[in-house]
Amino acid sequence: MTSLPRGLYVLTDSTLIPDDKLVPAVAAAIAGGAVMVQYRDKSNDADKRRWEAQDLVNLCRPLGVLLIINDDVALAAAVGADGVHLGRDDGDIAAARAALGPDAIIGVSCYNDLGLAVAAQAAGADYVAFGSFYPSLVKPDAVRATPALLQQARSQLHLPLAAIGGITTANAAPLIEAGADLLAVISDVFGQNDIRAAAQRMTDLFAPHRQPGSA
Repeated sequence: MTSLPRGLYVLTDSTLIPDDKLVPAVAAAIAGGAVMVQYRDKSNDADKRRWEAQDLVNLCRPLGVLLIINDDVALAAAVGADGVHLGRDDGDIAAARAALGPDAIIGVSCYNDLGLAVAAQAAGADYVAFGSFYPSLVKPDAVRATPALLQQARSQLHLPLAAIGGITTANAAPLIEAGADLLAVISDVFGQNDIRAAAQRMTDLFAPHRQPGSA
């Protein structure tokens, strides 16, 4: 199983980041401490999605930052991304593994359902994501998860846990304390005027929770 870093996991959003600002915006988030990036674009422009995803692979790989593609296994394979993130309707883990290979990172959205996460672990997922923990501008109708769910998952799963949904520096600490290894953030990084500073503020929240001797 692929070992993942703990920390800030930024998700891109084309409504917050103009196309010509995508790479600089992600670079700023990485400079602020982001350890993983998910390319998330819901448009139907296949050519744009291909070149943007490739640009992000080219940015992230030399920096040692993992680049995950949202929903699209074929795109992840085409650009040589580090992996894919699958939602409820995005295909199964076995098919993604067959397409991307044994070293690919496969993340799975589990919403507020621990049973989905247990099944995802058994099927070979590399991490699971729960949420929305707070009201989200990106997905205002998303089901709601609680820190107690993270605590349950931490006791039953050996996978890294990602928390997503309306997370800000003001409300993130309880999620880390409850067991989140990754904070998946969109608006509170890419919706801020100073992306690097916003990412750094989120990254700093992990400092009290680092294991002794860790970097």
